[in-house]
Amino acid sequence: MSEIGEIVDSLEIRFQKFLKKMEDLQEVNRLLSVKLEESERFILNQNQEIKAIKANFDSIKITNSLLGSDEYKRDTKLKINSLIREIDYCIAQLSD
Repeated sequence: MSEIGEIVDSLEIRFQKFLKKMEDLQEVNRLLSVKLEESERFILNQNQEIKAIKANFDSIKITNSLLGSDEYKRDTKLKINSLIREIDYCIAQLSD
C-alpha cells in the first residue's frame, strides 16, 4: 500500500506543479494581451498623426507654390486642374 501512497503523493505534487505552471502562463498571457492592446492603440495614434502631418505638408506645398515657389508648382497645377474638372463635372450634373 505504501507504493500506491507514494504514487498518489507523486501525482499530487506533479499536479500542483502543473496547476502552478498553468496559472503562471495564464498571467503571462494576460500581460501580453494588455501589452498588445497598448501597442495597437499606439500604432493607431501614430498612423493618425502621420495622416495629419501628410495633409499639412500637402497644404504647405500648395501654399508655397501659390506664393511663387517653383518647387511644387507642378503639383499645384495638377491639383487645381483636378479641382476644375470636379467643378465642371458638378456643373454638368446640375445642368442635366
